[in-house]
Amino acid sequence: MNIYRHTFAAVCPSDGELIIYRLEVRSSVMIRVEHIKTATALIKKGWHEQIADCLAETFGGDQTITATHLGVEIETVRLSG
Repeated sequence: MNIYRHTFAAVCPSDGELIIYRLEVRSSVMIRVEHIKTATALIKKGWHEQIADCLAETFGGDQTITATHLGVEIETVRLSG
C-alpha cells in the first residue's frame, strides 16, 4: 500500500474564498508525485465534493480530502471498488 499526502488550494465558486485542501490517496499502485502536483494545480476552483470526485477518477485508490470552509470542517472520502 502506498500513501500519498498533498496540500493544495482552490477557490470556492460560491463565495470566492481560497480553501486549503489536504489530500490523502491510498493506492496499491504507484502514483507519480508529479501527476498529483499537476492534477491539483489544474484545479483553480470548485466545490469540495466535485474536486474529490475528479481526483478519485484521476487516481483511483482510496482517497480522503479535508478542508475548512467558513468554520465548517469537511471531510470527503472516496473508496475504490
